[in-house]
Amino acid sequence: MPVEPPENPSALSALRRGTATTRAAVTRLGGGLGTSFLAGLLLVWVVVVGVLCVVGIGLLLVPGALRTLRRLGDRERERLRRNRSTMLPAGPVPSGSRAAVRDAAVRRELLWLPVHATWGLLLGLVGVLLPVYALRDLSFPLWWRVVPADVDASPWWWTVDGWPSAAAVALLGLGWAALTVGTSPRLARWQAAPGLTLLAPPPGTDLSLRVAELSATRAAALDAHVAELRRIERSLHDGAQNRIVGVTVLLGAARRSLNRPGADPATTDELLERAQSAAEQALAELRSVVRGILPPVLEDRGLAGAVTGLAAACPVPCHVEVDVPGRCPASVEATAYFVVAEALTNVARHSGARSATLTVRRRGAELLVRVTDDGRGGADAAAGSGLSGMLHRVRAHDGRLELTSPPGGPTEVEVWLPCAS
Repeated sequence: MPVEPPENPSALSALRRGTATTRAAVTRLGGGLGTSFLAGLLLVWVVVVGVLCVVGIGLLLVPGALRTLRRLGDRERERLRRNRSTMLPAGPVPSGSRAAVRDAAVRRELLWLPVHATWGLLLGLVGVLLPVYALRDLSFPLWWRVVPADVDASPWWWTVDGWPSAAAVALLGLGWAALTVGTSPRLARWQAAPGLTLLAPPPGTDLSLRVAELSATRAAALDAHVAELRRIERSLHDGAQNRIVGVTVLLGAARRSLNRPGADPATTDELLERAQSAAEQALAELRSVVRGILPPVLEDRGLAGAVTGLAAACPVPCHVEVDVPGRCPASVEATAYFVVAEALTNVARHSGARSATLTVRRRGAELLVRVTDDGRGGADAAAGSGLSGMLHRVRAHDGRLELTSPPGGPTEVEVWLPCAS
């Protein structure tokens, strides 16, 4: 079987979830550390401009400083949006210093700036240094012997003079690792909290950008609908319709054979047998088209059973991890099913992979679908391979698709679908 169940599914699943959660949290903390460093530099500049305003010179610098603040705020909004938050750019800064200062978004950004430059910087440093310390101390017994004698490689407050003390450093690294796993998600939430509060659009904000985004989503839905109709039309025209035409021709030949003087029953029986075979093939193709519109397996077995069946049919060995309590809307389940089917087809046909991993997990009001493989990489949604069609389907649900496929691999397709009922 291509699906390889782990020996201890619950423990391995929990380990993988913890690893993925920690990796995502550390990545968010690193991104927040970058914007907090920029916020610190900008805070210094804003203070300088404020001091210069006392003598009048700073008034000329206020618009530029506020525009820079808006750009940094939008960068943080984009970072939070990528991290599963609904944030929108705030738009241009109002012209004129007085109008800009009276703007609610500007005032909220001015409140966010010192908080993120201090609190965000501190949490980012802690979140990034914890895994660094864990990696350094855990690996210490592997490299401390090769350090030159004149270099003191002893970490922290003790001197390493043998294997027992080196093992103690490794135990300390294990503690750092446990602390990283236990605190990183919470640190990431604390770091993002000021931005989520102060950079979110206030009530009454012009949501024209959101309207444009929804218009693009509607266009993607229409494109996906038209593409699906074309696929169904091609399947019916090239498959079932041709089979049925063949049945008609064979039945006509059988009828003429029966009406012919001295008709051979064997010839008529052969024609009827061929007609029956063609009718059965046409019926099979019609069922295939119907299954392509809305797979019955979703109704019969649910999303978990459906995607597990797809993984089992994949010629590349595929590990499956599904955690979807309850049912999602039918359209969301159908889209997730087609995403998995297309992604696994690409793995089998184009990746040259030896193994793949399928993860389907519900997180709050969103459904995560992730397919990774250890193939050659280099996948590009703009180059086809079914990825463009997948992208249209995902956008039709106002979802997100992220493709990571550097040359040489690995390839990861990650899809987020809103699934609130």
